[in-house]
Amino acid sequence: MATKTPTTASTTPRPPIIVVMGHIDHGKSTLLDYIRKTNVVEKEAGGITQHISAYEVTHKNDKGTEMRITFLDTPGHEAFQKMRFRGAEIADIAILVVSAEDGVKAQTVEALECINKSGIPFIVAINKIDKPNANIERTKQTLLEHAIYLEGMGGDVPYVPISAKHGDGVPELLDMMLLVAELQELTGTPEKLAEGVVIESNLDPKKGISATLIIRDGAIKKGMFVAAGGATAPVRIMEDFTGAQIAEASFSSPIRIVGWSMLPQAGAAFGTFTSKKDAEQAADLSSAAQKSTVAQTIAEEASAEKAVIPIILKADVLGSLDAIEHELKKLETDRVRLRVIQKNVGSISENDVKVASGVEGTLVLGFNTKIDSPARDLAERAEVEIKTFDIIYKLSEWLAEVVTARTPKVETEEVLGRAKVLKTFSSVKDKHVVGARMESGSLKLKAHIRIIRRDIEVGRGHITSLQQNKVAESKVETGEFGTQIQSKIELMPGDYIEMIVRTTS
Repeated sequence: MATKTPTTASTTPRPPIIVVMGHIDHGKSTLLDYIRKTNVVEKEAGGITQHISAYEVTHKNDKGTEMRITFLDTPGHEAFQKMRFRGAEIADIAILVVSAEDGVKAQTVEALECINKSGIPFIVAINKIDKPNANIERTKQTLLEHAIYLEGMGGDVPYVPISAKHGDGVPELLDMMLLVAELQELTGTPEKLAEGVVIESNLDPKKGISATLIIRDGAIKKGMFVAAGGATAPVRIMEDFTGAQIAEASFSSPIRIVGWSMLPQAGAAFGTFTSKKDAEQAADLSSAAQKSTVAQTIAEEASAEKAVIPIILKADVLGSLDAIEHELKKLETDRVRLRVIQKNVGSISENDVKVASGVEGTLVLGFNTKIDSPARDLAERAEVEIKTFDIIYKLSEWLAEVVTARTPKVETEEVLGRAKVLKTFSSVKDKHVVGARMESGSLKLKAHIRIIRRDIEVGRGHITSLQQNKVAESKVETGEFGTQIQSKIELMPGDYIEMIVRTTS
């Protein structure tokens, strides 16, 4: 009898991660509030108001077993929007909330597009069934009109009628979440080092930089180290969603870690390491990969007629970063795009300069912040431009000058005259004598011309002589005339000569 090869790691079922989406007035927040207030144990209730942007609830399945479910607290969360770009899914299941009064709205369609792009299953929650104007059947019909095929209506998308305000149908909705999760066979490996996604990050004046993480797989303990993008942190202060300090956490749990080297980007994948050296090496590799990817993206976005100015922003607080980015949008033109490739709070560091040096033409801009000495030295050697400001409009004025200086010059050609070749008299090397007739505009001596044959440009040259009525002319405007043209292309009867003027703007 054959025996199974023993494995060093085992997988176990893991709780689902849920994101709730939909139109702004259809009750997303009301649903989340009701679930949180009724399904989080009493001892935790005091610390769950707005501590971090994800939380866990418990719900008994059909067998009476307590099951965990993790919710992303902000329906249109930045990390969820970015997950297809970051290559790291955050949610396992989406809930699409639709009002039984209004049916499908514009934001419902937008939410559906985002769900479909993520490739995750979803459940429709038909909310506000307690309202006088609620009409579940009409709402189901509007869903059908937008290619949302519900169970019983030609599709397999489950739906649950609910009242988020009073709680009607919410237990059934939670049951459905667990059922869909069971069908997905979500599993995790407890023995693995934790990996997952950064949900958000912020700077606390007293504690330093903290980040909220969702663990997709594995486990994390105090004494370990984490890396996300170019940021690292020791796992010394780790909190659960209630703000309570914890010593370890496992898959699907939201956690907050304090003490990062820099603000990790929302949507960035994180990994866990047993040594600081390994975490720093992973961060360096991620930074190098980011530089390569950003450089390639900038090159692809730039064109002969459109320039891209890469920018690294550093500021004293997150609010300043938002204000500066808003100002940058105003400076963009049809020929220049300002692209923020990295932003963070704190002083301008050596790492910022390293990233800038990997992307040609990058500007490092600081607002109400200082430049570290190593960063200043490296910037001089790498010829990276750093500018710091303490007034936003001064930053805008300086950057407007950069935009003007880097705006690509566009050369245009204007046709000032057109004549048709009637007869060719001689062609010696690159000099051709022809007879022609003016059709529009004028032709001038020494003018640049292009030769058009069957509506296609076949060559270029310039006029070396003009004659009309056997008299040498410097300009011809009407009638027939003779001309000598210097060009590598031999002219033929039926060709057109067009006088062109190049202008640069």
